[in-house]
Amino acid sequence: MEYIYTAMLLHSAGQKVNEENVKKVLHSAGAKVDEAKIKALVSALEGVNIDEAIAKAAVAQVAAAPAAGEAKKEEKKEEKKEDTAKKEEEAAAGLGALFG
Repeated sequence: MEYIYTAMLLHSAGQKVNEENVKKVLHSAGAKVDEAKIKALVSALEGVNIDEAIAKAAVAQVAAAPAAGEAKKEEKKEEKKEDTAKKEEEAAAGLGALFG
C-alpha cells in the first residue's frame, strides 16, 4: 500500500512518479524499499491519467453505495417477514395448548 500512497503523494505534490522519486519518498518515510515493486508501480502508471483514475474510482464508489443500501433494506424486509411468521406460529401453538 505504501507504494500506491507514495505515487499519490508525488502526484498531488506535482512531482513525477518515477523510480528515483518513489525511492526517495519511501526511504524518507522509513519504509522498506523493494526495487521490483517500484519498477512495477512506475511501469503500471506509465501513461495513466491519475486524476482521471481517481475521479472514476470516486464515481464507482458513490454508485456502489446506493446498491449496498438497497440490499440492506431487502434483508430487513425479509427478516421482518420471518419474524412475523414465527410469531404467528408461536401464537397458534399457544392456542392449540388451550384447546388441547
